[in-house]
Amino acid sequence: MKTCCFSGHRKLPQNKLERIIKRLSTEIDKLISEGVTDFISGGALGFDTIAASLVIAKKEQGANARLIFMLPCRDQDSLWTNEEKRLYRSLLLEADEIIYVSEEFSDDCMKKRNYAMVEQAEYCICSLLHRRSGTSQTVDYA
Repeated sequence: MKTCCFSGHRKLPQNKLERIIKRLSTEIDKLISEGVTDFISGGALGFDTIAASLVIAKKEQGANARLIFMLPCRDQDSLWTNEEKRLYRSLLLEADEIIYVSEEFSDDCMKKRNYAMVEQAEYCICSLLHRRSGTSQTVDYA
């Protein structure tokens, strides 16, 4: 199976959000048309959540796509707001597969998750807005 992972920032500028979503949707459609079936999201807030939501929408429209969450640890959402937790958990319910890189949070579990996603994927769709970030590190690794 062909696989794509996503990497992007948690905080996206409001004035670029609509453009990011449209471009991301177009890129997902393009990969689906080329036979990509598996899409891996790291489950973080922001870009990862948007990407997962779009894959779910594509599946609901009949696309041959699977949503895989590759999560850094089981308690990734422990410091999130109740609203963020509700959204996250509703997305997890739509997943075709959930993989936990670590059982518990550690200083490097996010980096391990990012690298594991890249290693599983033939494609990586990213939204890189600034270089000093985990997204930048992930893109460089890819």
